Amino acid sequence: MRKSLQELFDNRVEQFVSNQAKDNRNYKKAHIKIDSLLRRSAEIVKVNASGKIIGKSVDRDFETITYQVHYRYLIKQKGTLYQEEEVEVRMAKFFKDDLILDEEIMPIQSTPNPQEPVEEPEIEERLSYQYNRLKAVQYAERWWNTYNPAYKKFENDCTNYISQCLHAGEAPMRGYPNRGNGWWMRNNNWSYSWAVAHSLRLYLPNSKSGLKAREVSSPDQLFLGDIICYDFEGDGRYNHNTIVTGKDAYGMPLVNAHTYNSRMRYWAYEDSSAYTPNIKYKFFTIVDG
Repeated sequence: MRKSLQELFDNRVEQFVSNQAKDNRNYKKAHIKIDSLLRRSAEIVKVNASGKIIGKSVDRDFETITYQVHYRYLIKQKGTLYQEEEVEVRMAKFFKDDLILDEEIMPIQSTPNPQEPVEEPEIEERLSYQYNRLKAVQYAERWWNTYNPAYKKFENDCTNYISQCLHAGEAPMRGYPNRGNGWWMRNNNWSYSWAVAHSLRLYLPNSKSGLKAREVSSPDQLFLGDIICYDFEGDGRYNHNTIVTGKDAYGMPLVNAHTYNSRMRYWAYEDSSAYTPNIKYKFFTIVDG
């Protein structure tokens, strides 16, 4: 079993740099990533990957393994180098030690509460602050592949992570204890905008005090510490958020995220298993209060 899994693992890693498969078990994601990089005049010059088994079950002759893979890609673009990282969780099934299935485990997507209101007119005091982009990015880098024990961890953690980054950048919480108003986490409770992707997308451009943002028309207008919202299916419900932590050689955003744990990933997510041709984006630059 372990030999079959190791052979598959080694073959998959090689495909990122060779674009050639040794057998018929092509790793589609590698080819999509290579094509995406070529469109940006970029290439993977080296890839390291480490794996660990995180779950195992046996049912007679069948064995199921859940494992995690941490990829580190060294990417070259216009003579410059940067490192992108991502973590993938996969499931492998074996029958009498022969591999019969290997697939990515897709994170469960959260959906907004159906009674969640859009931001209400505000009657509370104005909260002034200056967004500290450096601290927000430093936090995003520190916790991109782990979880700060000071906060609750969610199964779908992307927006909780982004909210933590924004708060580390000194954006003030407000609205407690109304879950449908403001942006906050306290006493193991939280607003919808803190933890639900679509709610944060609604909150950012509508907030009039504390944390607020301005929508811009293209990703190249974003700065470090700004936010991108993703509607993978294009159905109007946004289900993922990222934070800008770098720029590539053309000045386009590289982002960090949770749930699909990744750092310095190209903003468009074309190589993501969640990507669809119907994807829509929203680009928000944080505004000082």
